[in-house]
Amino acid sequence: MKSSFKWWLAGLALLSLQATAADFKLGFVNIERVYREAAPAIAIQKKLDKEFADRRTELKKMETRAKELEGLMAKSTLSIDDRKRYEREYAALDRDYRAKGREMSEDFNQRRNEEFASVQERANRVLRQIADREQYDLILQDVVYVNPKFDLTSKVLKELEK
Repeated sequence: MKSSFKWWLAGLALLSLQATAADFKLGFVNIERVYREAAPAIAIQKKLDKEFADRRTELKKMETRAKELEGLMAKSTLSIDDRKRYEREYAALDRDYRAKGREMSEDFNQRRNEEFASVQERANRVLRQIADREQYDLILQDVVYVNPKFDLTSKVLKELEK
């Protein structure tokens, strides 16, 4: 009894949706594309790259030293004392590299989220303006597939450029 009532309600909902489908206006925006292509997002990315450049350089130096140590340890002419010293240095370097890399990644993600929150807020504001102006009933952001005719991303990007 309950399941037949649910099916009846679903059928009724489909019929009412078909009746209003002609008036229904749907849109989609790819927020990841906005994050990649919008001028404010590009400026934020450059700012973050500059902010984290020193830490990235330090990690690259650590990588270079680790490769040098690997090369030194690969030599068969090393004394036992030298090999142990290089192995200790390599282990300490590896530990520091992993810790600093993890810390930088966490800091970068936190800063990125902080900075991009303003871009998303502004993009949402622009979307609401487009929705009001062009009388959209529904605008989606995260979907698996959407027909390109519903894509409003280019309009949002143009509005964000202003």
